[in-house]
Amino acid sequence: MFPKEGKKLPRGARGSGDDGEFAHIIAAALKSELGMTHQAVKTAMRWTGASERTVKHWFAGTHAPSGPHLASLARHSDSVLMCFLRAAHRPALSVGTHWISLRTMLVELVETIDLHYGL
Repeated sequence: MFPKEGKKLPRGARGSGDDGEFAHIIAAALKSELGMTHQAVKTAMRWTGASERTVKHWFAGTHAPSGPHLASLARHSDSVLMCFLRAAHRPALSVGTHWISLRTMLVELVETIDLHYGL
């Protein structure tokens, strides 16, 4: 039976858990990596193919991405990937991601030095 007032359905057994906390963690990761501008929303839309409204819910922390959207975000965002690994209780796997990020930064630094000195 549906509620007579309000816009939300009562939560059942499926709605319990840390869904809200996960949504807030992902929102913080997105904001730290992309910022809080409209361009950040557009970037996340391009990464995932999700609608603007959906992405705005992610940034607000009211909903968390699921399935393919979460995979797309993790593919493009190191912050989201780290949050996902912590939520999955697999933080040790994040060490490899740090090495890859460090390598990328070093390669960019060497390229900048080469451009500056004309090498």
